Parts: sequence; C-alpha cells; structure tokens
Amino acid sequence: MKEIPNPLQSLNLLGEEITTKIAGKLTSKFSEIQKFNQFSKIFPLKKKAKSKKRLKRIKALRKTLAETPVVAPAIKTQKQSPIQVYVARDLNEIKEAQRLRYRVFVEEMGASLPFNAEGLDVDYFDDYCDHLIVRDRETLQVVGTYRVLPPEQAKIIGRLYSESEFDLARLQHLLPKTVEIGRSCVHEDYRSGGVIMALWAGLGSYMKQHGYEIMLGCASVPMGDGGHYAASLNRIFQEKYLSPIEYRTFPKLPLPLDKLNSTLDVEPPPLLKGYLRVGAKICGEPAWDPDFNTADFLTMFRLSDINRKYAKHFLADH
Repeated sequence: MKEIPNPLQSLNLLGEEITTKIAGKLTSKFSEIQKFNQFSKIFPLKKKAKSKKRLKRIKALRKTLAETPVVAPAIKTQKQSPIQVYVARDLNEIKEAQRLRYRVFVEEMGASLPFNAEGLDVDYFDDYCDHLIVRDRETLQVVGTYRVLPPEQAKIIGRLYSESEFDLARLQHLLPKTVEIGRSCVHEDYRSGGVIMALWAGLGSYMKQHGYEIMLGCASVPMGDGGHYAASLNRIFQEKYLSPIEYRTFPKLPLPLDKLNSTLDVEPPPLLKGYLRVGAKICGEPAWDPDFNTADFLTMFRLSDINRKYAKHFLADH
C-alpha cells in the first residue's frame, strides 16, 4: 500500500529487543488474526527486464549484509520457533519466497499460474521489488513474505501492478511517496499471528526508515458464493471505510454489484480487517478478476492516518 533511496540495511538491523516488543504487542492486539487468507493477483508473465540500477542496489545490499549480521527476534509461532524478518539478500532467497508463494497460491488456493519447472511464482514485477521475508531459525525455512515495489522502481517499470485493475488517475500525485505491496502469504503452519505481525512490523520499519508515507495494494476477497460476500463487504466499506473522494479509484472490470445481494451480515477477512483497524481506507468499488474468481479492493494506508493506538508499535524508533 512507497520507495527506497538506499537498499534496506536499516531493516536488517532490527534488534532483538525492539522487534520482539513490536511483534509481541501487535500479536496481542490482533489475536483474532488466526488465518492469513489473502493473496495478491498474478500479472501475466513477461520477458524479464533487468535493471542496471536494480543490480547495483542488490550488490550494495549484499555488501551491507555481509558486514552486518541479521538479528533473529524471539518471536514465537505455532511451532514455537524463533523467527527473523529481513529483506531477501540474494536471488536464492527471492526464489525461496517465490516457492512459498507458489505453494500457497497454486497448491493451496488453486490459482492458475504460468508453468514454472522449479515450482515458483514468478512475474514481471519481481525483478523490481524488494522481498521482505520471515525465516524460521530452527528449520531455516522461509515461512512468510511480502514483496514491496518502491516508487523509484515503479517509475522504471512505468506502472504499478494495481494499474492493471484500477484507474489510479486521482492517486498519481501521491505515487512518489507510495510503496505498492503484494504477493503476501504465510506458510500454513505459521498462521497463528506472530509471522503476520513480524511482516507488518518489518513494513513499518521499511517505510519509516526510507521516508515513505503511503502503502497501496489489492486486497483480494474470494467469490466462492458468486460474489454476494464481496458485494456485502463493499456496502460496509462504502458506509465506514471509504477514502476521501480525492483518493478514489475506479475498477477497469467492475464487480456487477447491481446483480448481487449486498445485504448480508458479513465480516472482512482477518488480514483486511487488520488493515482497516490500523487506519487503512478502501479506495472505491472492487475490481472483478474472473480468472481467479476474486473481488479486489484497492486499499490505501497513509501513515498520517494511523490509529494512534497502534502507532507506537508500527513506528517505534529503532
């Protein structure tokens, strides 16, 4: 739901004491988040376009990390394993994140992705993104990931992922200070809350350390019931959580709301509910993705709008 002048060494300096404090308090505040059921949509696979600037950033990041050990915070999961959160340091770690995405999106949720012989979820945007990962220190397995597209990289690509689904004309003036997040997923054995909270704490640190102000991303809602759940959520969002009109966006393929029952008594998915609780807003009506049978709500979170109750956890000085 911003960008990067210098590649993330600060995130990898999250100390054990601070990260434990953030993740521990966030977990207690969001104890109802037991299920991580959101995933970002898949953009058609295209020929990879390597960026000299991107390669330079990766090289600089490798050098920094070679000199600075990653600290593993004492966060507990269902398996009671300490975990560490940091930005992927090389292509092998990015592949680990992509493999987790494939497992969750394809094998668990049934998404239809282009064939990949290694069992990876790979798309055009990956080469331009920073990949935030959570690793179990005991099994050494990557158990959670977000990918983050900073504005300088979005400028090189010429678009955001969400522009494939929404008209973002009213948000153009915000994009220089906006990061786009997506491809969020957590391993099925680690959805008790700790990994999710570690990812959120990492995002908060990422934004603060690099001066970003806004997170933007597509929140996907399943349409197994034909779309009535999504339509009813839209009614709730229109009443309580809609962004100011100057930040409104418009779906390129709208969900046919007039043909759906929007009167159901429903609750948002846990992750989306968490976003709304900390102060995120919904930018308008959902887009319909018939290939994945989901309704996508464009969600925007401005740090200036953060619920004060959670600000000290997301934005604590490190």
